[in-house]
Amino acid sequence: SADEHFGGSMETNVVLRSDGHITWDSPAITKSSCKVDVSYFPFDGQQCRLTFGSWTHNGNQIDLRNQLDSGDLTDFVENVEWEVLGMPATRNVITYGCCSEPYPDVTYTLLLRRRASFYIFNLLLPCIMVSFLAPLGFYLPADSGEKVSLGVTVLLALTVFQLLVAESMPPSESVPLIGKYYIATMTMITASTALTIFIMNVHHCGPGARPVPPWARRLILHHLARLCCVYEVGESCKSPQQAPGGQAAPGDARAAGESPGEGQGGVEVRGCPWEHCLCHHDGLLRNVGYIAGCFRRHRANQRRTGEWKKVAKGMDRFFMWVFFLMVFLMSVLVLGNAA
Repeated sequence: SADEHFGGSMETNVVLRSDGHITWDSPAITKSSCKVDVSYFPFDGQQCRLTFGSWTHNGNQIDLRNQLDSGDLTDFVENVEWEVLGMPATRNVITYGCCSEPYPDVTYTLLLRRRASFYIFNLLLPCIMVSFLAPLGFYLPADSGEKVSLGVTVLLALTVFQLLVAESMPPSESVPLIGKYYIATMTMITASTALTIFIMNVHHCGPGARPVPPWARRLILHHLARLCCVYEVGESCKSPQQAPGGQAAPGDARAAGESPGEGQGGVEVRGCPWEHCLCHHDGLLRNVGYIAGCFRRHRANQRRTGEWKKVAKGMDRFFMWVFFLMVFLMSVLVLGNAA
């Protein structure tokens, strides 16, 4: 045996029959190495080959033959991690270039399959549930201040799960299937966090920002908002959009600077007819014009800020559905490869 701690066979009796048939049962514990392929961990299966043959005697001196087509597994003790599918036996006769004598050997192939229920409930399902939280960060309102915190928290949780996978897996050159899923999910969450930061910057554009470009208004406010069903409180997706730009309606100046019925002849102001109050006419017009101008500028700034917020909201909804689709496709792909 190639085992360093091999102490020899046990001293057992030999059964000798009158026809010359000799039976010698020599129990021994044999240790062997096996190349482990963890490409589909935790849904992997292993094939370990055990070859028995003579190093110094050829086939003319010792002829090895397998008595059964498979190994005897009646005394096998069930393992909680591995399931034995079988142990077929094959006899091989090899002729080396140095010698003309054949060298027979018997090879037993131990077929193992990992019991994946433990890893599914402790590593895979938590990862899938945590990854579905990442697109919900786009649905979170930007004014809450928790969008970036949610993405970072999900990223840290996946990092902890990946460390658990690395501890429970033997070292290997190939990256396991669940490791690829974790890396892809972490990359997606990193991208979603970066997009969230960009969208929050768009959301918090102040009154000093430039107006929404025409292409963004046409693509996001009209088509993308209608496609993703982005609407304000109190309106539906099919309601007509507001007039673009910061221009006020023709009647805004009158609504802002004049009260109903004001400016018409014959209306009394503090008991004095309008045509007779020439002493206060110019001053009142200047004050009302200044107030109306301030009100129009304030409404234009509010409309511009609201347009940028609606652009950010439309981008949020669009990326939310895109990332939901990506998480679903990755989960289906992992389960399909495992099957």
